[in-house]
Amino acid sequence: MPSVLIVDDLLSIHEMLEAVIQPTGFVTAFATDGEKALARYKVERFDLVLADIDMKPMDGITLLKQLKAYDPNSVVIIMTAYASTESAIQALKFGAFDYMQKPFRVDELIATLKRGLAFRQFNADRASAAVAPSLKSVELEQRLIGQGAANKRLVQQVKKLATVRTPVLLQGEAGTGRTTVAEILHAGGGSTELPLVRIDCALSSATDLRAGLLGSNGAGGTWVEKARGGTLLLQNLHGLDLAIQQELVGVLRNTSHGFRLICTTTEDLDKLTDEGRFNDELFYRVASLPVVLTPLRSRLEDVPLLVKHFLSTAANPAFEANLIEFSPEALEALQAYHWPGNLSELSQIITKIAATTPVRMVTAEQLPLRLKEVKDWPALTDYLAVQERQYVEMVLNACKGDRTAAAKILGIEPARMTG
Repeated sequence: MPSVLIVDDLLSIHEMLEAVIQPTGFVTAFATDGEKALARYKVERFDLVLADIDMKPMDGITLLKQLKAYDPNSVVIIMTAYASTESAIQALKFGAFDYMQKPFRVDELIATLKRGLAFRQFNADRASAAVAPSLKSVELEQRLIGQGAANKRLVQQVKKLATVRTPVLLQGEAGTGRTTVAEILHAGGGSTELPLVRIDCALSSATDLRAGLLGSNGAGGTWVEKARGGTLLLQNLHGLDLAIQQELVGVLRNTSHGFRLICTTTEDLDKLTDEGRFNDELFYRVASLPVVLTPLRSRLEDVPLLVKHFLSTAANPAFEANLIEFSPEALEALQAYHWPGNLSELSQIITKIAATTPVRMVTAEQLPLRLKEVKDWPALTDYLAVQERQYVEMVLNACKGDRTAAAKILGIEPARMTG
């Protein structure tokens, strides 16, 4: 029988919860504070933990953090009085499965426990799909190219994230590889035959989002149903308007145990939340495991390896593209560029050159104009040390005041260079 550890400093709550939970098929156990609950969990490993947020000496949030550190797959449901709802929502940031406001209805409590149990079972089923071999088959290091510190950190993060089913938020500029990481996490969690449903929140119409994502009764639409057992990938999550964000919270409460949720964004959702432009509960539900992908300009040491990788996948009618080389001067120019389009821009340039060059040695002269027309690029450390406007001014100075040339180098519209 499934087990639930109830943590509350009021014995009357223990008695009440035991009376309503046990008849539904759960075995109950009790602890009167966070410290005792943590010690008992380490011995007995309960399926669920139902913990009050306001306890001493260890409160529910601290208990949650320590449970997640000990067992990342623990399923914790926070109980809170109405006045501390904000704290309960923030508990989602630390990995709580859900929260409940006191006083709550019995049917609501039992439904939440059953959803938590289903999520626990979903995790167990996915874990049994041999995570490590799946990641090996994907050849992780061959998809996340680079030997720099930033890429090594990303590889280690992805390996760890493949072992848990908590929602993941992939943040980064356009072209940094967010979709690639999402695909790796999906494949690393089991068979690649499991469904991967992609939804671009910025491009989908409100009508399509309501039909496919939200549905008509809070249980999700057709896209959510298709994702069951696999992965639901919400790309450009910042593109959802606030009304749909609020409704999505309810859908995730009802359905998130049935799929792996991965979201991507090019925006700082934490900042948008503080400014009231993104739903706080949705943020905490999706951002408990954030991954920030480093822009290419901050990992220029990886450019030579990336060039080799993109050459290996290019086509050339004259000879094998992977035999093409870039001269030291050409590589130097590639590493001096600031790459506003990140990996996507580098891939496009290398693929085009490899497919059309009549020679095996690519020189700096064969590079696009924007990579070679400025000789004295601001140093990367200078870019990181100043604000964007200051960097624009530095590039403009390097172009001797030519705003059109500077705009081309920066990858922005010339109109933005005015003023």
